[in-house]
Amino acid sequence: MSAGQELKNIVLVHGGFVDGSGWQGVYDHLTADGYRVAVVQNPTLSLAGDVAATHQVLDGLDGLSVLVGHSYGGAVISQAGNHPNVAALAYITAFAPDKGESVNTLIADPPPGAPVPPILPPRDGFLFLDRDKFAASFAGDLPAAQAAFMADSQVPWGVEALGGVITEPAWRSKPTWYLVATDDRMIPPPAQRAMADRAGATVSETPGSHSIYVSNPAAVAAVIAQAAAAVGDQ
Repeated sequence: MSAGQELKNIVLVHGGFVDGSGWQGVYDHLTADGYRVAVVQNPTLSLAGDVAATHQVLDGLDGLSVLVGHSYGGAVISQAGNHPNVAALAYITAFAPDKGESVNTLIADPPPGAPVPPILPPRDGFLFLDRDKFAASFAGDLPAAQAAFMADSQVPWGVEALGGVITEPAWRSKPTWYLVATDDRMIPPPAQRAMADRAGATVSETPGSHSIYVSNPAAVAAVIAQAAAAVGDQ
């Protein structure tokens, strides 16, 4: 990218238990500001499959992109971000695994007192959150009716996706931003800060639940736009 050239492509990658429609508020903010925004619909069956789905979207865009991941989507972008069309990464209260790590290894040993996500035992190779505990753990700052809808429209999350191991974390070679949601009860904020620090990310913090991308799309869009502006100015 030549000096002063604007970066206008944004690719949004959702996490587990949800689909890409949750990005609509962020999409609306970014498209209103002139960005070309694409939303990846991860099958969430395996990490490899989700990386392939992300690459397919990146291949279809002209020019460089900021690649954005929420939650498990952070694992996806950590691997998929090695794509040559990715200029920067933005993690939204997301996992940022290192080489040899997976979401499974990152959640295997929660610190004492940390909230434990109410993930039910696997059923036919898929995971769900306890419907009755979904709102408190995943969507604590959303209206009750919206949180209930999210709980009742969960996307089955493949056990293989959680176990997918990162072979080359893109954050080691590409500029990275991270938004910490300080009221998150799925990924403890101290764990978010530790991953962001390890990745050398530019960090922002804002009050909000794990569903910060739904509840406060303006804050999320602002971090993404910051990343786009920074790499576009290089």
